[in-house]
Amino acid sequence: LPLAACRGPPTMRAARDDEDGGERPHKKRVHAGRTMGAPKQRSRPGRYTTEGGITVDCAVRAVTEHEREFQALVDSIDAHRGLILESSYEFPGRYAHWTMGFTAPPLVLEACGRSFSVTALNARGRVLLRAIKPALAAEPAVLSLEPAGDDALRGQVRISDRWFAEEERSKQPSIFSVVRCLVALFKCADEPQLGLYGAFGYDLALQFESVELRPARGSDGQRDLVLYLPDQIFVHDIVARDAWVVSYEFSIDELSTTALARAPAASVHVPRAPATPRDHAPGEFATLVERAKDEFRVGNLFEVVLSQRFADECDAQPSHIFRTLRVRNPSPYGFAINLGDAEFLVGASPEMFVRVESDAAGLRVETCPISGTIRRGADALEDAQNIQKILSDPKEESELTMCTDVDRNDKSRICAPGSVRVIGRRQIEMYSRLIHTVDHVEGYLRPGFDALDAFLCHMWAVTVTGAPKIWAMRFVEQHERSPRAWYGGAIGMAGFDGRINTGLTLRTVHIQRGEAAVRAGATLLYDSVPAAEEAETELKASAMREALREASDAARAAKAAGGGAP
Repeated sequence: LPLAACRGPPTMRAARDDEDGGERPHKKRVHAGRTMGAPKQRSRPGRYTTEGGITVDCAVRAVTEHEREFQALVDSIDAHRGLILESSYEFPGRYAHWTMGFTAPPLVLEACGRSFSVTALNARGRVLLRAIKPALAAEPAVLSLEPAGDDALRGQVRISDRWFAEEERSKQPSIFSVVRCLVALFKCADEPQLGLYGAFGYDLALQFESVELRPARGSDGQRDLVLYLPDQIFVHDIVARDAWVVSYEFSIDELSTTALARAPAASVHVPRAPATPRDHAPGEFATLVERAKDEFRVGNLFEVVLSQRFADECDAQPSHIFRTLRVRNPSPYGFAINLGDAEFLVGASPEMFVRVESDAAGLRVETCPISGTIRRGADALEDAQNIQKILSDPKEESELTMCTDVDRNDKSRICAPGSVRVIGRRQIEMYSRLIHTVDHVEGYLRPGFDALDAFLCHMWAVTVTGAPKIWAMRFVEQHERSPRAWYGGAIGMAGFDGRINTGLTLRTVHIQRGEAAVRAGATLLYDSVPAAEEAETELKASAMREALREASDAARAAKAAGGGAP
């Protein structure tokens, strides 16, 4: 039954067997076999060989002073390449509370368009290049591959001249062919932590869709993909009250990383004032809403998500922004990533993009589309009034209905018939400033499809593009004033055990060359009110911008007092 037929307020019902029903998350996790995004388990110490023939020695150290170790890791992100992921928001059957991170990764995969590089960030990474070079050279999707000194490989992915059915779009040559090659090389079904961690940019989707790029790209060297392969990872499963550091040594032929230091790669934030405070003048976004409504009237679009960018001076270090956000705006996808080249992402995203993990029934893919937003009240009574208001609003219901219908259609391309189900409808998630309505959708992958296929078939979520997706993406390109870069893409991990856990890159501070930018969007429909939609983008951006100002004010105060940046 289409969701469009399921109008009206949600009704109470008994919890399904695979929903939480209110139990403590770690208890439910044990009997359901699902992690809710939390670390699956500790890695097992010992030696194993990946499917690509790489020997891995794994050591695990228990951590008792986990907060001290975590804070040291946060501090190191200011000056060294690395990543922190955190879920500080719990929701029964959906999100658990955990933290993980690393610095000094030995290797990074970066891409811009169809060009890519695999770079050793220290001597340990040079050992890994020994195995990666022949694997990439044998990959049919790689058009060219050449060394760039002793520390890097540079290549180009071919453009296919054959037609691919929609359900096979993830199989065509793209930068993800390189990602898939690396995952296959290091694959080990029993290793729960090792994988590729980082950020996926919005423009990656344009390798699969016919969209003219406006504004033009390339002049600023903006990357579309940054994925690290770490060799030492801090993990804290907060619900299970367990913390550990897992370390890996790699051996390829006669080469080994065992005697080599984990040397970090430097990348430092230096503040500067923004060149342009915002990419839309006040009132201009509302004008674009009117243009979108013209497209709705003639049937070219059903909905579209437009965004605008706000820029601020950033005197604070990324670590301080991260600490401010995790207190002010707990979320299921908190992150701080030092991308190198003085570029950082610090965010508190409320929305899952794609999560894939195995359970007794097979490879389960799940998503949680968010559409429908209202401001938090001053107290619990006003919160309740606002919840009643948003659940009674037909426009908000229509937004989420269309998003979930498109999401289910995405899954149906690669999931087993009958397995795609809405297991949570118009559920309420409450954050520091906002209340959202959320659906929860699951499906089970058909044989021949894996987690990367699931990731690609959803790219990008209808909640950041619109419907129909291709027409919405074209409208975005024609009317937004600046490229989205990382906004609307994803952050997270692709595990070498076949899992994926990613959140949409929303509620994010993008720091680049000393400037801090926040981007926020609104879902537009035929009955959208232009001024209200512009105000919604400003409200969504406000939590990030105020956290940024708070962190920057503290940094300036500390500097004035002679204490340096906090």
